[in-house]
Amino acid sequence: MGNLFCCVQVDQSTVAIRERFGKYEEVLEPGCHCLPWFLGAQVAGSLSLRLQQLDVRCETKTKDNVFVNVVASIQYRALADKASDAFYKLSNTRSQIQAYVFDVIRASVPKLNLDDAFEQKNDIAKAVEDELEKAMSAYGFEIVQTLIVDIEPDEHVKRAMNEINAAARLRVAANEKAEAEKILQIKRAEGEAEAKYLSGLGIARQRQAIVDGLRDSVLGFSVNVPGTTAKDVMDMVLVTQYFDTMKEIGAASKSTSVFIPHGPGAVRDVASQIRDGLLQGASSSH
Repeated sequence: MGNLFCCVQVDQSTVAIRERFGKYEEVLEPGCHCLPWFLGAQVAGSLSLRLQQLDVRCETKTKDNVFVNVVASIQYRALADKASDAFYKLSNTRSQIQAYVFDVIRASVPKLNLDDAFEQKNDIAKAVEDELEKAMSAYGFEIVQTLIVDIEPDEHVKRAMNEINAAARLRVAANEKAEAEKILQIKRAEGEAEAKYLSGLGIARQRQAIVDGLRDSVLGFSVNVPGTTAKDVMDMVLVTQYFDTMKEIGAASKSTSVFIPHGPGAVRDVASQIRDGLLQGASSSH
């Protein structure tokens, strides 16, 4: 009906290409235009100015010989002031963009190891965008954004990478556990050393108290009983301790049989042995 009245409508975000007798004449903006078909005028086609996206999956190999699938998203649009170039110079825009993406990715990724490829995704995207912008601007297209959305290694490679990561984490955990056990052992040893030190102080003080008590007893006995010597007092103390020991052995309900000299004369032998041991120890220390 529009052709009958020589009128044509161009939608928003779209431009139309007007030809006269098969030759390009002008670009029609959105709106209603007069198109006298009887004078050879016609619409050769339309071109969308909306932002478009093309997802490209490219298989390539990294520097360490790992095959990966690189997925790139290209966002592009036709330029209104170069609509004629965009319409006439390219027959298949998406295939042209895909070819450039393949070329740049397969030239960039093989220079990188797999780990570096993951870390330098933005650099790869920038290289693709620069190359596309330089090439497609001559055809009336603008590259708005280029994204490397995914790098997919082979499934076996991903499993191996996960195992390496798990092994590294287990190694760190084992080191931390060993360090914790080391700290516990050190603290335990320090506690035991401190306990033994305090126990030694207690035993030393106990023995010092015993010696002080014996000394006071000997001095007191010598003063109250004239004519006695320190040797006599010590012999009497040993006899007293001897009988106390015999009493404790006999009173214990679960004591085993102990055979010791039980005559009073044995006390003199024990006292002699103690004195001899003390004298020998004193002489050896000098």
